[in-house]
Amino acid sequence: MSVLSRGIRNAFRNIIRTFSIVIILGLSIGLSLTMLIAHQAVGDKINSVKASVGNTVSISPAGVRGFEGGGNPLTEANLTSVKSLPHVTSAIATLSDRLTTSDTNLQSAVSAGELGQRFSQNSGVSFTPPAGGFGGRGGGGNGTESFTPPVTLNGTTAPTNLSVGAAAGGGTFTLKSGTVFAGNSSADVAIVGTSLASKNNLKVGSTFTAYNTTIKVIGVFDAGNSFSDNQVIMPLTTVQTLSSQAGDLSTITLNIDSIDNVASVTSQATKVLGSAADVTNASQEANNVISPLQSIQNISLYSLVGAVIAGSVIILLTMIMIVRERRREIGVIKAIGGSNVKVMGQFMAEAVTFTLLAAVIGVGLGVLAGNPITRLLVNNSTSTGTTTGGGGFGGGGGRGFGIVRNNFSTIHAAIGWDILFYGLAAALIIAIVGSGLASFFIAKIRPAEVMRVE
Repeated sequence: MSVLSRGIRNAFRNIIRTFSIVIILGLSIGLSLTMLIAHQAVGDKINSVKASVGNTVSISPAGVRGFEGGGNPLTEANLTSVKSLPHVTSAIATLSDRLTTSDTNLQSAVSAGELGQRFSQNSGVSFTPPAGGFGGRGGGGNGTESFTPPVTLNGTTAPTNLSVGAAAGGGTFTLKSGTVFAGNSSADVAIVGTSLASKNNLKVGSTFTAYNTTIKVIGVFDAGNSFSDNQVIMPLTTVQTLSSQAGDLSTITLNIDSIDNVASVTSQATKVLGSAADVTNASQEANNVISPLQSIQNISLYSLVGAVIAGSVIILLTMIMIVRERRREIGVIKAIGGSNVKVMGQFMAEAVTFTLLAAVIGVGLGVLAGNPITRLLVNNSTSTGTTTGGGGFGGGGGRGFGIVRNNFSTIHAAIGWDILFYGLAAALIIAIVGSGLASFFIAKIRPAEVMRVE
């Protein structure tokens, strides 16, 4: 009988022990594969975040934030000078404006509310305050408001990006009907938010006036928040022409190939533009997202190492026990001419048999538990913030203002052939080394010593 077949047969000499060893070792292998899957999935997500979240550099006119402050607008020349910088993959240019009753026949879908009245008062806009003051401060607050919030207008080269521009309200762009204009369009067309469309009875094919020009609605979108849904988005060139701001820009947003290069591009853009612009980036926001993921990646790595060590100890102690039980058998094999190599090979074959049986259980556990455990690990890393109604000074409603910041919510873990190969290879190496070490020392004893003891 060959060394291999004898080793495989010996693995089933004690069914109860074999079953116990296979189950325990299978759990160890399953945990190892699960942690390996999670480590790879989180690593892939970190790379994805670095390439898509926080990898932007925002440029605005010096001294201006949104519709507040003062200074001179950016220019097309500024855009040309920064979009060719190293690591810049693309540039989005915007020109934002606010359409009042003198500029358009549109009616805002956002009521002024207490905040809108306060912002308009502070900005010097003429209005009649409610009787008794605002919201009960100094009276009943039952007067009639005369201030109407303006309609937000965003001229842009990226119509589906709601997080860029001085009028950015954030949210997720979902086209409800119609089409979206091309980034380089100069047509008198617009896409409008659902709230604004409902307020003004607009649909695809409808028209409205802006700057004494008839504008055709070619699409209606939903952003998921009140500020963005009260917005008109038009081609950049069209807004520049109609508002008599040819060549002017409100913001420039640079997309960088990786978050690792954001700092250097920020520094270069600041140097190129000098005092004409304020240059900022969102790398800190991305770092806040990446930091917990890196912690999870470290946890999965430590767990992987722990599971591998546990598996090594299990197979080593198992084989030490089995080898010591078979001292007499080893002595007999050596007495009839068996070499140390044959003795070691027999026990290695037995250990590999245990490991392969356990690997079947381990792979099944890894496939079934990979995604749930990975999602459980990253669940606390998911965060989503939304705002409603505000969106900067001049808006309305009663709930805050800002932009919607969307982070990732799920990570998909997939087990590939490379993971299976590495996992099984590691398990087999551990089995071979563990059984080899255990049998090596026993195989060196002389048959007469074994027989005398027995």
